[in-house]
Amino acid sequence: MSGGESGCTVTARVGVWLQICLFSNRMINLGLQLDYFLVFYCFFTMFARAGCLHRLAWTGCRRMGNFTSSTSAGLSGTSCVQYVQDMVSQNCVVIFSKTTCPYCKMAKNVFNEIGATYKVVELDEHNDGRRLQEALAQMTGARTVPRVFINGNCIGGGSDTKQLHQQGKLLPLIEQCTPCCAGSGSEGSGSGQSESSK
Repeated sequence: MSGGESGCTVTARVGVWLQICLFSNRMINLGLQLDYFLVFYCFFTMFARAGCLHRLAWTGCRRMGNFTSSTSAGLSGTSCVQYVQDMVSQNCVVIFSKTTCPYCKMAKNVFNEIGATYKVVELDEHNDGRRLQEALAQMTGARTVPRVFINGNCIGGGSDTKQLHQQGKLLPLIEQCTPCCAGSGSEGSGSGQSESSK
């Protein structure tokens, strides 16, 4: 073999090797793109089947800074604490609740049983519900709902309210309400005034 033939063979082999590498690289890139597509498709179908796709998209828009709304910008953390303090100081009984919570329904039923007027703030319907729940966690030491206040003091949740009623201690707490709170409810006994959005 002469030097020219050898160089030609080497060049041909290098050329074939480069073509194989480029083809492999394209296939790898295509494979990665296909993998990304399949991952995206799996998550998309998973959330769609769970009925959460609209919530996922909405949350993504809000976190990306594209959230627009005709409502107010919302309350700050300190404003939420002030809102809770104002609400509990102006009403004898306040229940910070969520509409789907069975313990919240339990607490409301106890007050309905004894014929007490109470104010309800439905956190899942309130514009600042999440921030209010965080403020309640800071103030009461518990993040769970309901958070029941009587005469400005948190008595706990649904089970605590029911237990106080069974022990005969709930009605005396309500009877101790200050005059500013006792007549503040515009609804009749046993009915909860809802404060769902502000």
